[in-house]
Formats: sequence, C-alpha cells, structure tokens
Amino acid sequence: MTEEIVILDFGSQYTQVIARRIRECNVFSTILRYDTPATEIAARKPKGLILSGGPSSVYAEDAPLPDRAIFKLGIPVLGICYGIQILAQYLGGKVEPGQKREYGKGTLTVTDDSCRLFHRLPESLQVWNSHGDRMSKLPDGFRPVAVTENSEYAAIENKAKQCYGLQFHPEVVHTPRGREILSNFVHGICGCGRNWTMRNYIEQAVEEIRAQVGNERVILGLSGGVDSSVAAALLHKAIGGQLTCIFVNNGLLRAREPEVVQEVFGRHFKVKLEFEDASRLFLERLKGVTNPETKRKIIGRTFIEVFQSATRRAGHARFLAQGTLYPDVIESVPIAGNPAAMIKSHHNVGGLPKKMKFKLVEPLKCLFKDEVRQLGLELGLPKEIVFRQPFPGPGLAVRILGEVTPRRCTILRNADRIVVEEMKSSGWYYKVWQSFAVLLPVRSVGVMGDERTYDFTVALRIVESQDGMTADWVKLPYELLEKIASRITNEVKGVNRVCLDISSKPPATIEWE
Repeated sequence: MTEEIVILDFGSQYTQVIARRIRECNVFSTILRYDTPATEIAARKPKGLILSGGPSSVYAEDAPLPDRAIFKLGIPVLGICYGIQILAQYLGGKVEPGQKREYGKGTLTVTDDSCRLFHRLPESLQVWNSHGDRMSKLPDGFRPVAVTENSEYAAIENKAKQCYGLQFHPEVVHTPRGREILSNFVHGICGCGRNWTMRNYIEQAVEEIRAQVGNERVILGLSGGVDSSVAAALLHKAIGGQLTCIFVNNGLLRAREPEVVQEVFGRHFKVKLEFEDASRLFLERLKGVTNPETKRKIIGRTFIEVFQSATRRAGHARFLAQGTLYPDVIESVPIAGNPAAMIKSHHNVGGLPKKMKFKLVEPLKCLFKDEVRQLGLELGLPKEIVFRQPFPGPGLAVRILGEVTPRRCTILRNADRIVVEEMKSSGWYYKVWQSFAVLLPVRSVGVMGDERTYDFTVALRIVESQDGMTADWVKLPYELLEKIASRITNEVKGVNRVCLDISSKPPATIEWE
C-alpha cells in the first residue's frame, strides 16, 4: 500500500509546490480541500497531514477553517504559514495583525536543535516569508524552536501531540534548505519510507488499469505531445492490443510530427495506430478566418467531428483514455483574494461530447508534469518525445497571425524546424520552457542578391518558465540568434526579416494568439 501525506489547501499559490516537494522525497502526496471531513481523511490512512498557507486571516469572519477533528486523527500535523495560525486558533493560541509584515527573504535562527524538523541543519537558515499576521500567544503545550527578526514563534512544536508549525514557506526555492525540513517531517516524524518512484508507480498503475478496463477496448487520442504519448505507452504496457490510438493530422503540426508518431508508436512500440489525415478539411474551414478565438473554436469542433468518425471506424470501445495530469484535477479553492483561484479544475481534453458515452481512463491523473517525464523514460520513450516543449492544441494556427493558409503553414513549419534544430544542436533546447517561431502578417522590403523582395516577418519566442503561469524571455548568445536568423532568411522562402520577442509574461502571454 502506498504511504501518503495529505495536504489541506487553504488557497495558497504554493500548495502544489508543497505536494511536489513531498514527492521529491519519494513520498506520495495528495491535495484536498481545506474543509474535507476528518473521517474522509482518516479513510485514506495518511502518515501525516500538512496545512497549507493561504491569503486569509484566521480571525476574519469568512476565514477558511478545517474540520476540528483533524487534530484527533493521531497522525503528525505540520502547519505552514496560514497553517501555523490554524494551529494557534484551534489549540488555544492567539493570532493578530502584525506590527511589521514579513515578506521576502529572512533569516531563521534555530533555538532548539532537538526539534526533528531541523535535524542535521545549521543554526542559521535563509527562509522565505509571506505573511502580515503574527502569533501573539502560543497554543497550549507548544514551545518555540526557531525565531526570525520579526517573529519569536517562527517555528513551534508540540512533541507529545506531534504537531509542528512554520511561519515561513519551506516549499519555495527561496528557502534553500526547505526540502530538507520537509524531508525531516515526512521521514523523521511521519516515518515514511522512500517508496514513491516511477518504477513502483508503473506496477501499481498497470494493475489499476487492468482492473478498471478488464477485457474491454480503449481509445486514446494521440497528439504526439508528452502527456498523451506517455499515457499511450503506459496503457499499451498494461493492456496491449486492447488499446487503439487515433492520431489526427490537422495540417497544423510541427515538422515531422506525423512521421515521428508513426515511427515511435506504430513501428517501435507496435501500438494499434489509426492515422487520420484531415489536414485539407481543417485548412478549408480556416480559410479567411483571422480572429484567434474563432480559429480555436473551428479547430476544436472539427477535431471532435474527425475523432468521432475515427472512433466509429475503429470499432466498439467502452473506454476513452486521456492524458489528464494532477494539476488538472485539483479543485481550486474558492477563497476571496486566492491567487490560485484561476487554476483550472478537472477538464475533459478536447471537449469531447457526452453523447460519445465513453468511460474515462486517466492513468496520469495523480502525476505532475516532471513525474510524467520520468515515467516516460522508465517506459522507454525517446528523449525527443519525453522532453519536447509544450505545443498549443490548435497548433500552428495560433502562431500564424491572421489567416491560416497552406503556404503560411509551410513557411512557419520550416522556420520553426530551424529554431528547434539550432536550439538542440547548441544544447539550449532542453534548458528553456519553449522556443518557437511566429509568422507575422507583416511584409517588408528586403534585398536578396540583386533582387528586391517583399516578404514576411518571423518573430522568435524563447522563454524560461517553471509552469507556464509566468515567463521571462531568454538571453540567448548573440551567435546563436544570428545563426537562427541567418538560416531562416536564407532557407525559408517567403521570409526576409527575423525579430526577437523580448516580452515577459505578464504583461504579454507566451503564445501570440
């Protein structure tokens, strides 16, 4: 049975980061809503409980508060930031507005190194604070074990009740030794082993897939992206010939995308692969369309239509598999001022209509993106697929500003291929979040040889990011930028000018449409 740490989410923008840090300790973690009943938590038999941070004040009238019975579960509890204030509020302490707010970098001084949270850690630690309230009175039975410049209760413990609290955020990268603090909690205090590995997960997932599917057939829409590719490899390992993958070529794909998918899954993995070349249909329906949202809707509707038709030809199947990831199924906490409130809730990829009457198989729904990549490597997928950069669902249509035509698709596909080739050969491709070309509806005068040209402009978009929510442009070496630009203008017919997008997100987005 998998050992588990439950995290109650009080609306912190860092809740998912806590879960990822726990998993980096090779311990499985699950995020639940702050108001999850204690009986429901107990049924999961967790080894420990973490109370996340959040934007609220515990003394506010509409403050999100947990079931009081969580403190009677008999398992270790760790409160982080808002979580430590929950400990105070429920267990006899007092929280009030601080005279000095603590935001950003701070120095933590451990005053009692016998506290197991700080086992094998130095007396002085850099930490990251983000709070305006302070604990003015300790809860009954607790004692302080660390302080900061503005907080005498920066870390507290009640060893008898196995309750611990941290006023700072150990999960963020700005607390360099924070992962060790969390490791001390899950291993030293909760007694967890180190059994959460992708190799173990494969065995567990294969059993679960077989139990859910039985002898029925499964359909999977294979896009060639990381998530659907890993889902396909895992399902094929579990049920073999019961899986049929459908790959739809919408004419808006990257260079060699159809060939790579057919090579890897059809010939290498021997997956049953139905190839639907609907490129002409998609491009016909996009003719004359310039509005980005209209493009997306046309592509989405057409995909559903083509996919439905392909599933009928593939024969009867009871299950539809999707590469849904854990961040997609975590329910956002509806708290006023919650910076994480816009995190998407569970979605049905592609918006496939309910009338298709499939039962869902989602073998990746408890994994984060980095774990999916690890899983892909364990399953033997090539690095080219496992570490490929994100690609928008509507494909090149949202990287061609203005009307999408066959010629413009060819121009952009060729330019983008050069970007990828040069990023890979220079070693930069796997260091950045995304690197791609955008075709602008801007034509300008140029000179090639002795001839005057009037051709298109390509913009380079190269950004670094952790999760795509924010991003910054990458300062590539001038020599590399020069080589990319030179190759595009020399090799791609129809382009005579290359620009570099140096906008960050926000205010800009990563994609242009």
